[in-house]
Amino acid sequence: MSDLQQKDIINTLNGTKIGKIIDIEINDSGVITNLIVGEIKMMKRFSSGGETKINFSQIKRIGTDVILVELN
Repeated sequence: MSDLQQKDIINTLNGTKIGKIIDIEINDSGVITNLIVGEIKMMKRFSSGGETKINFSQIKRIGTDVILVELN
């Protein structure tokens, strides 16, 4: 989990940075089902936005620095 929290989450459809993982959801079998990502909103400074729930099936690739997801 701590390794995943270090990675930026990028939407492959538009190239935007969504944020970083703040939590995960795990089913009864111990399988990760969702990533909870704290959104970053650009203003004069970075400020915390809302949260985005990303289903594990939306993850396209986990790299060394980023996690690429496909969000509509």
